[in-house]
Amino acid sequence: MRALVIDDSRTMRKIVSRTLSDLGFETVEAEDGQAALDVLESGDVPDLACIDWNMPVMDGLTFVTNVRANPAWRGVTLMMVTTESEHNQIVRALAAGAHEYLIKPFTTDAIRDKLDLLGLVAVGEPA
Repeated sequence: MRALVIDDSRTMRKIVSRTLSDLGFETVEAEDGQAALDVLESGDVPDLACIDWNMPVMDGLTFVTNVRANPAWRGVTLMMVTTESEHNQIVRALAAGAHEYLIKPFTTDAIRDKLDLLGLVAVGEPA
């Protein structure tokens, strides 16, 4: 499976990418929503996108909205991975089309549990 990790923090991209790699994903990284859209437009459509909310150029919510507006990308599972923890932010992201929401900081178990809920990682798969 392939995952696109979208975060303006290089360190956070590496942490999420390493966690996903340990769970069997091949990862690609983007530093903002526009760079991530460029990846999708190039034809490199992942199974999963892990998206930060607060980024320059294009934020995560705008990215989610753009992905959901394109029928060719409807199969991409979208998971927000962000520090935004207010209930209304979570509701906005899910209403825009995100499938799951994970609040930073997170553990490997937390991301594995979210992916299991999404049917992307088998329960008990080693980290």
